[in-house]
Amino acid sequence: MSTLTVRCPHCQKLNRIPAERVDDNPSCGVCKSSLINGKPIEGTEANMDALIASGKPVVIDFWAPWCGPCQSFGPIFEATAATKGDDVIFVKVNTEQEQQLGAKYRIRSIPTIMVFKEGKMANQINGALPQSEFTAWLDQSI
Repeated sequence: MSTLTVRCPHCQKLNRIPAERVDDNPSCGVCKSSLINGKPIEGTEANMDALIASGKPVVIDFWAPWCGPCQSFGPIFEATAATKGDDVIFVKVNTEQEQQLGAKYRIRSIPTIMVFKEGKMANQINGALPQSEFTAWLDQSI
């Protein structure tokens, strides 16, 4: 049985989840908050493949802390995760810390947003969007 490690978006504690249970709305062992729904989770090389292979669509925000457009888009991404988090897994990948993932997904500019469905990339967009445009793009993509 393979597992993935997910940092709780609420209390920041690491949690191991069996890969086949990602769709079961797992809870944090410490604070009991949802690990997947409602807030973006931290994408790492260790958990990315299992997240993408889950049964839910996955939206990934590739960003960096020094990027101004990334910083302005962050709250939009989080607000969307709060409203659509039951149906979609939202993931943020810090390309400074996870350079291997940036290379694997050929990230050339940030922010880059990718949507994966059934384990395959369904859509991609580069650059920050206003809330209404991002929501419309996401609705069309998933």
